[in-house]
Amino acid sequence: MPSSALTLEQLQLHSDGQTPNSPHPVLIYRDVPLADDDLASAFERLFDSHLWPARWRAQVFDYHHYHSVCHEVLGVSRGRARLKLGGERGQEIEVAAGDALVLPAGTGHCQLSASDDFEVVGGYPAEADYDLIRPEAATHDAAAARIAQVPSPVSDPVAGTQGALVNLWRPGDGPI
Repeated sequence: MPSSALTLEQLQLHSDGQTPNSPHPVLIYRDVPLADDDLASAFERLFDSHLWPARWRAQVFDYHHYHSVCHEVLGVSRGRARLKLGGERGQEIEVAAGDALVLPAGTGHCQLSASDDFEVVGGYPAEADYDLIRPEAATHDAAAARIAQVPSPVSDPVAGTQGALVNLWRPGDGPI
């Protein structure tokens, strides 16, 4: 899929002392052009083809959390939702079926509200494990150290090796 056909938004988040977030921007793709009406299956195939295997279908947890050992991609396969990214003091965004979010390791996320049919497809870079951490000051520094060790992916889960992530998430982009 050519990256020029995609609408991309970037969201830069910073540590709040509890949620580390990342020096890399969150990537929000709007209305990803998918050839299948079954968006969940289409997102699974898309993510798999770009070395970000899809692992689950569900909603986003309704509490603030982040992953310190891997990046995450979320493809909205049904419905719509309001999410908060970046922790308690983060930014609210609206997402709808067809949107995809690429969250760099450390990005806080929480579902604030959603339609009854809301569903996302979640995936992680190939061979990556994930953890689930709730933000708190006591674990922030150790988590930030783990996040700093997470390698930049070789491809963008939505647009492949020509995607925005490949250029925007270069190693050494700055401190967390």
